Amino acid sequence: MLEEALQAPGPRPLPPAVADLLRAEQAPPRLAAHLRQVHDVACDLLDRLADEVPELEVDRTAVTFGAATHDIGKARHPEELTGPGSRHEPTGERVLLSYGVPADLARFAAVHADWDRPDATIEELLVTLADKVWKGRRDPDLEQRVTIAVAAATGREPWDAFLLLDDVLTHLAERADERLAFQAAYPV
Repeated sequence: MLEEALQAPGPRPLPPAVADLLRAEQAPPRLAAHLRQVHDVACDLLDRLADEVPELEVDRTAVTFGAATHDIGKARHPEELTGPGSRHEPTGERVLLSYGVPADLARFAAVHADWDRPDATIEELLVTLADKVWKGRRDPDLEQRVTIAVAAATGREPWDAFLLLDDVLTHLAERADERLAFQAAYPV
């Protein structure tokens, strides 16, 4: 079932290195389906931002890799796929580091739930945003942080950055039911 979750039509495929990591970890199929969804949304989010705010400088590779691996620790804590828990966060970072992933990319596994830190980067905020909006969830506090970061990085007025972000997220959230059904089709 893991191979099916990795290759089924629908969301973009994960980067090959990430798919290999999931195979090596014998990840639950639902985890692979979830990571594909978040990765796909992150790619769409970045595409829309590049079109609407081309002056925004974002490390696309970091965001897409972070989105594709943010929950990899759940391969070792599968109970957190269906219930609460945060043990997967430090575990995920350690797993990625053990496979030779650079620390600047492995960090997303550890910090994706800790987005309200004062030093959170725009890349970290975008990974967290993709992890929320894939299922249609909107978090006003997170969106405010992203709005402020976009306004500061681009010189746009905050209200303009907010309207832009709101349009993008509304569009992305529209397919939440389809994404949730894709993920639910795979066992934990």
